[in-house]
Amino acid sequence: MKRLLLICCLMTMVFSCRSKKTIVTKKTKTNTEQVETKVEPKKTDDVVAVKPPKIYANNTERYIDTYKEIAQNEMRLYNIPASITLAQGILESGSGKGTLSVKANNHFGIKCHGWTGKKIYHDDDKKQECFRKYKDAKYSFRDHSLFLSERKRYSKLFKLKKENYKGWAKGLKAAGYATDRKYPQKLISLIERYNLHEFDKEVLGDSYTEYKEPITNEVVTYTVVKGDTLYSISRKYNISVKELQNINGLNDNTISIGQAIIVKPSSNN
Repeated sequence: MKRLLLICCLMTMVFSCRSKKTIVTKKTKTNTEQVETKVEPKKTDDVVAVKPPKIYANNTERYIDTYKEIAQNEMRLYNIPASITLAQGILESGSGKGTLSVKANNHFGIKCHGWTGKKIYHDDDKKQECFRKYKDAKYSFRDHSLFLSERKRYSKLFKLKKENYKGWAKGLKAAGYATDRKYPQKLISLIERYNLHEFDKEVLGDSYTEYKEPITNEVVTYTVVKGDTLYSISRKYNISVKELQNINGLNDNTISIGQAIIVKPSSNN
């Protein structure tokens, strides 16, 4: 009986061991994939081409390029030819390099005359005269426009055609703007040398018509000043020395200060 009981116990143990599930742990190898990522350079905005700085032949060309638009705007507002404004600015400011223009942004030598703004003192006709001082040169251009348009003595200028820069140049001198007797010729020379009348043309557009001085039969004379020669006068008026001698009844090249020389005879002669 004991033997039978022992056999049963042994069989029970064997059966129970076989029925237990063994847990098998499998070690799995994980393949690590190396992913190569290409780093692309960051996209930047389109590169803006940098314009090379402008090169000017001289200070006058630089001045014209700097202030031409201001002069044209003044022409639209006040009917003063841009060519005249620019020529006056060039002449009176030394192409922007003069003392008043550098220290006071005063390009037209306008004196105080009741001015309540900032001032600068500078030797002119007299010592330490009072001149207007501006924060920006554009205000000097505006004051120039107001100076001409608001004074009665310049009113005749505004009856001239805006294409007639020669008439404006001569009219300024006649109205007492400058004491230099060669002031008109200097303005005209600057306008024609640098083609400043082209800025008038841009403003006027299709209404622009080239101005031609009326033909007159009047005798044109020139008064001799110190330093003049018959040759220099002939060059100035595009006439030969021989013609000048014949017109004026001269036997040689001798002329004297104050002498009136006929440089253009009447066409009726």
